[in-house]
Amino acid sequence: MTKYLRTTSSRHPKLTALYSIGKSVQGRDLWVMVVSASPYEHMIGKPDVKYVANMHGNEAVGRELMLHLIQYLVNSYETDPYIKWLLDNTRIHILPSMNPDGFEVSREGQCDGGQGRYNARGFDLNRNFPDYFKQAGDRNNKRGQPETDAVKEWTSKIQFVLSGGLHGGALVASYPFDNTPNSRMCRSTPLCSVFQNYASTPSLTPDDDVFKHLAITYSSNHPVMSRGVACKAGTPAFNRGITNGAEWYPLTGGMQDFNYVWYGCMEVTLELSCCKFPPASELPKFWEENRVSLVKFLAEAHRGVHGFVMDENGNPVEKAALKVKGRDVGFQTTKYGEFWRILLPGVYKLEVYAEGYLPREVDLMVVEQHPTLLNVTLHPAKTLDTTGLDTTFVGPVLPPQSFVYVPSTPFLTGIPSVRVTPADTVLFPSQR
Repeated sequence: MTKYLRTTSSRHPKLTALYSIGKSVQGRDLWVMVVSASPYEHMIGKPDVKYVANMHGNEAVGRELMLHLIQYLVNSYETDPYIKWLLDNTRIHILPSMNPDGFEVSREGQCDGGQGRYNARGFDLNRNFPDYFKQAGDRNNKRGQPETDAVKEWTSKIQFVLSGGLHGGALVASYPFDNTPNSRMCRSTPLCSVFQNYASTPSLTPDDDVFKHLAITYSSNHPVMSRGVACKAGTPAFNRGITNGAEWYPLTGGMQDFNYVWYGCMEVTLELSCCKFPPASELPKFWEENRVSLVKFLAEAHRGVHGFVMDENGNPVEKAALKVKGRDVGFQTTKYGEFWRILLPGVYKLEVYAEGYLPREVDLMVVEQHPTLLNVTLHPAKTLDTTGLDTTFVGPVLPPQSFVYVPSTPFLTGIPSVRVTPADTVLFPSQR
């Protein structure tokens, strides 16, 4: 894989950039390939998205599909207008193998287990991330692993708008939350089967409509997943090929919940094959089944609202905290003042906070055809008396600590409305 990535990058230097986010337990690089018309530099106003595959080393289909996707994107840039538009307007980061050590000991033909799921220290990497639902005194105390630490640092440095985590062993698009306040960890005991005789309830995010849409975008473009059929007798069938993660089975320390709560990145888990490590001869079939879905899913980063937060002099406001009113998981601006949020068509209010500035509440409209461009100017703050205000804002993306309260219970509650003037610049698609 390393040789392939290096060769591809050298052959397509204008469309690809190869970098490592760290090393595995056994010292293997965690390679990421950027595919974009601007592979080495962030494109101002254009989103970064990512795919992460093979975090369970014995789930090999996603790993191979990512290598196919890289080749497909660079080969199609000059001939396919849709791919050209996507690469001209998006930076796509692809991590083909998050668990290369596990992959090295896994074996082709092992469909239901076998070696390689865990990293070289025996840790399940999809149970190793910080978990919002595990509160103080009841934390996910598993020791951080080099692979998960690398991904956490990576997501802290690049503001990803959208992400897909690629897995195997089922055929479904699973969306957050994976955990629930009162979850029973199904995989914590051999007496509890993940796929049989286990009933759970949904654990829904404030952006449930968006997550369902993202999951359906993938499944509806997949000719088999969309049918929602069970992989085999005794395994679940999924209506339209999607499921809420916790409703399927709850888990602690998952990557998709971490992305969403900690960094406002919307991630969906994509289970791409009933067999975890099928014969290599089946790869062409998997590629054709997933090719359209993989591309269409990434394009969803251009849905909703995006724009800039600036001060009165037109300077970008970095790390301004934003949230959509009534959707209490926040996100923040980049060092260039940029922000993005995937939203379905409708009318919304955007709440904007930044240390040293007056908070703002901005009306906006999202339509189906194009994203809405929204630029917001913040004004310097005077003394703000917030005595008695409930100013809850969930997650690490927070307003200034002088007026933030973080709840001790694992439920998402709101922050107060702030009546202000409309945004300075709102460009709806029809006005462009």
